[in-house]
Amino acid sequence: MAVDSLPLHEALSGVLGAISLASWIFLLVPQLIENYKLKSAEGISLAFLTVWFIGDVANLIGAVWAGLVPTVVALAIYFCFADSVLIVQCLYYNFLNAKKQEKNSPHGQSVERDDPEQPLLRRRSSNIGLPGSRRRSSVSMKRRDSSLTSPLLPAISEAPNHGRQWLKNTISIVLICLVGLAGWAVCWKSGLWTATPDVDNQERILGAEILGYASAVAYLGARIPQILKNYREKSCEGLSLLFFMLSLLGNATYGGSILFHSIEKQYFLTNLPWLIGSIGTMGEDILIFVQFHVYGSQEEEEEVSDSSAIE
Repeated sequence: MAVDSLPLHEALSGVLGAISLASWIFLLVPQLIENYKLKSAEGISLAFLTVWFIGDVANLIGAVWAGLVPTVVALAIYFCFADSVLIVQCLYYNFLNAKKQEKNSPHGQSVERDDPEQPLLRRRSSNIGLPGSRRRSSVSMKRRDSSLTSPLLPAISEAPNHGRQWLKNTISIVLICLVGLAGWAVCWKSGLWTATPDVDNQERILGAEILGYASAVAYLGARIPQILKNYREKSCEGLSLLFFMLSLLGNATYGGSILFHSIEKQYFLTNLPWLIGSIGTMGEDILIFVQFHVYGSQEEEEEVSDSSAIE
């Protein structure tokens, strides 16, 4: 199939849409890996995942109802499947760890008590009553235990980790962008992708539009439980920073792909629910980045003070 010249705004719309697609495909993978490495899902709010899943279900039904292209419907199905996998993983680890805690404390009380015979430093390390200390200590213990079972992990965990983590995440984001760009270029050159024609009298299906707004509200509300959980516990331990970076990238490029394609009133109103959801969740993701920075710095200070006390 011959490929005609493409207007710049359509090319930008196509490239941004492809990058957004790549971001969504890999979105949940970092959090799945983080939970697997820690053998815990304490860091992520199940309310966050549940409301997000509801938003994806509404998005899927709306896409089918509106008769959107098969790729959009297929992606919506993938979202629901990926959400289900992450939710099942979180429930599995929560159940497993709850059983372990019951086994270690049969009467629902902590095995460790402030025994006069117990060393003072050991009693200090329990951090009872500190906001978020239970989550931080449990995750830290899992990391410490895993470092004992693998000779490679201690060197990694003892090194200054945050700068390297940001570098790795940035490289991952660049690779996702390159994958999206390459995928779009191949599809365009082969004729699999063509510019979407402007449709002035596009029919608006009320039911599908209502579901679109419902999914936008769900996406906006989903992150609130996670933000509140982080604030209450003063910690982002157990969360994957790359997960939220991919979410920010996916929403930004998705919104850009819509606006670069057309700003005609009818087209804009049709896509308004998805624009609201994208822009709103970007603001919430930025707030979570701030929490990563603030609570990460606090945890570093606590670790330094603890190591100084032990020495």
